[in-house]
This record gives sequence, structure tokens and C-alpha cells, in this order.
Amino acid sequence: MRVKGWTAIGLVALVLGLGGCASNPPEAEPDIEAPPYLIGAGDTLNVVVWRNPELSGTIQVRPDGLITTPLAEDLPASGKTATQLAREIERILAKYIQSPVVTVIVISFVGPYSQQVRVIGEATKPQALAYRQNMTLLDVMIAVGGITDTADGNAASIRRSSGDKVYQIRVRLKDLVRAGDLSANIMMRPGDVLVIPQSFF
Repeated sequence: MRVKGWTAIGLVALVLGLGGCASNPPEAEPDIEAPPYLIGAGDTLNVVVWRNPELSGTIQVRPDGLITTPLAEDLPASGKTATQLAREIERILAKYIQSPVVTVIVISFVGPYSQQVRVIGEATKPQALAYRQNMTLLDVMIAVGGITDTADGNAASIRRSSGDKVYQIRVRLKDLVRAGDLSANIMMRPGDVLVIPQSFF
């Protein structure tokens, strides 16, 4: 049997071929490059000056965002990447030693406020957390030990800033933590503040 130049077998093969193409899953979107980590007050840094161990050491970023290393006092660190800070230290040390090579490694993370997720109210362990790429509400709940028995978890909210605007996003912590309802899980953003109120009942 022929249909306008096509054999019946050919038509069947064409339909099956198109069906096979339609069933292929779409290509995954490329991963978005994570923003670089910015040093914050309270971070612990390992500063290594190559071939100069006396200038190397482990230091903590002070609450004012400054650090002090040998030959470099009151150097601003908060808000910089580790690479930016290393280049700044090299620039200062170049006055004293020839062609310094500096490496800065962040070994304890806190981060600036703009890159923290803060949890207040009826969490078991309210605290500020350093934001991590792809951090979810469930990740935050695990880190703070869940909610207290007196928490009104489904009345909790996230306060999120975008430019000059502040948005309030209602979240269902009781459903997520107590009932394991993953539909209540959402992505967090740097700077989010999770507010967990107390239940009146």
C-alpha cells in the first residue's frame, strides 16, 4: 500500500521515529556559576607568604572587618574575596620583601551580613548561618535543630530584601519539619531572615 509516495511501512517508521524523538528529555540547563565567597567579620583565615613562614599565620577577622598581619596592620578584609585580600597583602609586603607570593585560605566561615541567613524566634538554636549555594529552608532547619514545641511553625515567614524593597514570604515550617512535607521546602537567598513566632495556644 502506498500513500502519496509513502509506503505504509515507511509511515509507521516515520511515526515511531518522531515518537522516539519526542520522548527524549530536554537538555539540562547549564549550571550557574556560584558567586565568589566574600570574607566577613569572624572568619578565620590562613595567610601563607611563600618562603616567609615568619610572615605567615592564622588570623581572625575582627568585628570591624579588619585584620592585622606582620608588616600589614589594620587591613580591611571584610567584603573581599580571598584572592583580592591576597593581592592586597602582596602589594603591602612588596615594600619590604622582593616579589612576595601570598595565598589566603578561609578555614572558618561566617561571612558578611549580606551573605548570611539569620534565624530568630522559636528555633531550637537561633543563629546566623553562612549562606551556601543551593541552600534550602530544610537545610536551615537542620542547622538550627528544628523548631521548639511552642513555635507556630506554619505562621513563620522569611523577610527578603531586593534593592530598596523588603518582601515577606510565608513558610510552613511545621508541615516541613514535623510532617516531612517537602512541598513546603523553598530555596533560601543570601541575607534572608527567618522569623519563627510563638504559638499562643
